[in-house]
Amino acid sequence: MKNLVAEFSAQLKKAIEIGEAASLNKHSSVLHNIVIAGLGGSGIGGSILCELVAQDSSLPITVCKGYFIPSYVDVHTLFIACSYSGNTEETLHTLEQALNKKAKVVCVTSGGQLAEIAGKKGLDCILVPGGFPPRACLGYSLTQLFFILSFFSIIPDDFKKDLQASIRLLDHEEEDLKALALKISAQLENKLPVIYSTTYNEAIAIRFRQQLNENAKLLCWHQVIPEMNHNELVGWREKNDKLAVVFLLDHDEFQRNITRLEINKSVIKKYTTSLIEIYSKGKSKIEKALYHIHLGDWISCYLAEKRGYDANEINVINSLKDQLART
Repeated sequence: MKNLVAEFSAQLKKAIEIGEAASLNKHSSVLHNIVIAGLGGSGIGGSILCELVAQDSSLPITVCKGYFIPSYVDVHTLFIACSYSGNTEETLHTLEQALNKKAKVVCVTSGGQLAEIAGKKGLDCILVPGGFPPRACLGYSLTQLFFILSFFSIIPDDFKKDLQASIRLLDHEEEDLKALALKISAQLENKLPVIYSTTYNEAIAIRFRQQLNENAKLLCWHQVIPEMNHNELVGWREKNDKLAVVFLLDHDEFQRNITRLEINKSVIKKYTTSLIEIYSKGKSKIEKALYHIHLGDWISCYLAEKRGYDANEINVINSLKDQLART
């Protein structure tokens, strides 16, 4: 897993090449909305994209992480099916529904049943390299989503220069980034992480949580400011130094959120001594997001080592899938 994380910027470079070469077809009907279907490592890209393009997208975007699609899906919907393996049963189930509703379908996968269906039905399909854990291939899936939305004129093509800038940033910061990740992993050892972010960064917090779950085999939770100021903040009542609070922050946070953060910290530090602030680097939203993501990936790998776990092992998920396949 550490080798795969180390190749993240190289993966982004390859993903851009794939996106540039992708062959897509325009839809015969005017598009009114976008639905992205995917789960786990294949689905988090949709959540991240949704937040990153929130101020740029000309159409509403919904991310579907279950067996069913919204009722409004129809001939005016762009439906993007994301399954790295191509065999995610929930995504395949939603694909069938989207086809029945005559949506415009684009598939992103490395193969499997999704690629087979795309081939048989003549669906647009972007193939990415296979054979890796889905969570280690975010660079491939996320990048293709940008290209798809750009092809349909839903977002501008500024993302290309931002992705290139992100690659340069990560390459330049790699050693410092790894050193910081090692330091933070030591702070999280023997702790239960509580991850806080601000609005439009929740998907980054979710990605970090999921990486801690899968790689470090660690339970944790996340919440978002300002929403958690209306509920979870009340839960901070008992001192518990087993909790380690991680704030995922940007230096140019909205001023009201900065004020909220300071008040939150003044409350939370009464109940735990472990408060970790992680600031992003970069100029664009994409650069900042990918910096946070890459740092979180490294933290999860180092924490797996400290906890004595193989970051690649996900036996319980494989067992669940085997049991589902037999029913």
